Amino acid sequence: MPQIRPVSDLRNNFADISKIVHETSEPVFLTKNGYGDMVVMSMEAFERFQFDSEVYFKLKEAELEAKVTDKRFSHEEVFAGLRRQLQAKADEKDV
Repeated sequence: MPQIRPVSDLRNNFADISKIVHETSEPVFLTKNGYGDMVVMSMEAFERFQFDSEVYFKLKEAELEAKVTDKRFSHEEVFAGLRRQLQAKADEKDV
């Protein structure tokens, strides 16, 4: 269940809010004058959110590309390309 608190709690009960976001990994929604104002979350939860958003965006992008082209790749082709890219990055670091 989402935590919804007045924005004044951020100033008056910061330690409590910090504990909640770290222990539950869930955001705390803050209101100002009864309306949503901001969200507070732990850095770990934010990074996970960013990763999930990026994965979703990449999947959506692939879905849209699949609609406009008939070209398909086998898993062997995909993994071979990834191996080449990884090897190229490794070779760059050895320079």
